[in-house]
Amino acid sequence: MKELKTEHHLSHPKYRPDIDGLRAVAVLAVVIFHAFPAHLKGGFIGVDIFFVISGFLITTIILGSLNKGSFNFIEFYARRIKRIFPALLIILISCCAAGWFLLLADEYKQLGKHLAAGSVFISNFALRQESGYFDNSAETKPLLHLWSLGIEEQFYIIWPLLLYTAWRARLNPLAVIVIAAAISFALNISNVRTSGSFTFYSPQTRFWELLIGSALAYITLNKEAALTTLRMPAMIREKGTEVLSALGFIMLTVGFLRISESRPFPGTWALLPTLGTALIIAAGPKAWLNKKILSNRLMVWIGLISFPLYLWHWPILSFAHIVEGALPSRNIRIIAVLVAITLAYATYRIIEKPIRKHENSRKIVLVLVSFMILTGLAGFSIFKNEGYVSRLDDRAQFSAYFKNDSPEWPYMERTDLLSKYNDQCNFFNIPRFREGKATTIPVSSIPSTCYEKNSSSTKTLFIWGDSHAQHLYYGLSKNLPSDWQILQVASSSCPANPHATAPSATDYCEQSNWFAIQAISKAKPDVVLIGQDWGHDIGKMQEITEKLKSIGVKGIIFTGPVPHWSSDLHKIVLKSLWEDTPSRTMTGLNKDFIEKNDDLRKRFNIYGANYADIINLMCDNAGCLTYIGNDKKEGLTSWDKSHFTPVASNYVAEHLLAKLVTEVDKQK
Repeated sequence: MKELKTEHHLSHPKYRPDIDGLRAVAVLAVVIFHAFPAHLKGGFIGVDIFFVISGFLITTIILGSLNKGSFNFIEFYARRIKRIFPALLIILISCCAAGWFLLLADEYKQLGKHLAAGSVFISNFALRQESGYFDNSAETKPLLHLWSLGIEEQFYIIWPLLLYTAWRARLNPLAVIVIAAAISFALNISNVRTSGSFTFYSPQTRFWELLIGSALAYITLNKEAALTTLRMPAMIREKGTEVLSALGFIMLTVGFLRISESRPFPGTWALLPTLGTALIIAAGPKAWLNKKILSNRLMVWIGLISFPLYLWHWPILSFAHIVEGALPSRNIRIIAVLVAITLAYATYRIIEKPIRKHENSRKIVLVLVSFMILTGLAGFSIFKNEGYVSRLDDRAQFSAYFKNDSPEWPYMERTDLLSKYNDQCNFFNIPRFREGKATTIPVSSIPSTCYEKNSSSTKTLFIWGDSHAQHLYYGLSKNLPSDWQILQVASSSCPANPHATAPSATDYCEQSNWFAIQAISKAKPDVVLIGQDWGHDIGKMQEITEKLKSIGVKGIIFTGPVPHWSSDLHKIVLKSLWEDTPSRTMTGLNKDFIEKNDDLRKRFNIYGANYADIINLMCDNAGCLTYIGNDKKEGLTSWDKSHFTPVASNYVAEHLLAKLVTEVDKQK
């Protein structure tokens, strides 16, 4: 065995323009997915293409250098730093500066956390604890895309050490690659359906994708021996490259068209982009598709700027979304992509190339590492200092007032806007959600006054539904006549279901709705009011009506959708409407719910049931109510994207629901 000679330079594979073209395919797919997701729903698999390319190139360098006795850990990691740090530093610093001016305190605090995580390449671990890659809050995280860079860098740390150890122990590198890939793939398959976010962001469930490239690197370096072992005829060898390339392109195309965010991923679906990429690389630069498509000048040019383009495009799109308060218009997204391409080229020419060619490599590495440490510390400082709320000047007090943007919402006995809500009647407040495990509803822990009729009240209203039923309680309690008792079984995220059977040990909503039906049947309320955020369907409303009538309920009211905003209403006010806040606005309004309400109102004709048109009360041609009264802080209508504040709850009850409840009772 040859001893390592640290004075030798690392071995590098011969440049292949088709691999740069493949990088172009990967980055364009990701950019299109982020900017125009409807046009390429599977575009996010471009990251998986990058993984295979990275695994192939890095392993080629490591194995080639080990075989020549010239592998040097210091040189290897120095080259990685010079390759990765320059563009990444520009992105981190730019996002930090933009966030100072554009983000609210909680958003800037989160950005600080992501800055710190990105600087030490653990963004995937930080994001794994937050919402998923495809959730509604993803577009408001400017550094979301650094998760993939984290996985690659973690691979770059672990893999050279493992391969070097195997080389010193005279183990077959291919056997090590296959075993490691098999373990990683097995973890991916076993977790993808039960722990989606964990599987998506974890290195141990993603390394197999890079290891596919590693296996290809070993086979390529030992091509002649491998082909001899397979005993392939010469003619098949010559034509095989075309077959491999064509099959690889087909697999990528199928992946782009068939894979979407609705499918468990990576799972087995990730085999399409990873194996497809491996086949294209294996075909070699002389295969027709590789030579004519991937190696053309435009594709190679995009491939050369693919890394800075990947880094630039998402923060620009994300900040555009944050500033707009909603998905930016098509034209803005087009401009954002063009700006990203321009900045990527500038980064490549002005920053990346000069640094890579700089003669004093040691000095450059020390400077880059120092700046990365300082950037990480800046991010940590932003996080620890709560996003420096003092930046907001006169907006600071308003922002602090709504700091807790996701409070618990039982809507029972609310006294003032900043105090805690009384949790006694909130069926959401059970161990399943507090501890992340299923359980039966602890009925004994919920006072019977929440759902049992008392003898002192003449009339009874029963509220049934989800949190959009809960937020009606406050206003109704203030505006119904004093002889009315209000009962409630409303569980967050659980629309009313008339078909719920005996309580299940695993389905929280099934339990809640079953209990609601039992409570209504026993209490025999004068009126039942059903409120929910989603599931406004005429057919389901008809089924609920029939179920309630069958247990003796004569007064039935369905509330329609409430105004929905693209982000928390107070953030829309702070960012877009601060100087001259209108009492009604279209800014940031989700018009889908207005259209849904119009359709429901026109088609609602359920005998024995009534429709409460909340949107018609709160909205007109000028938009929907942002605040009520003279104080836009205490009078704001929504605490988040759609849940009423007590002021709004009171307004809706006073001007619509209280009167409707008493009228429905009289009509029985």
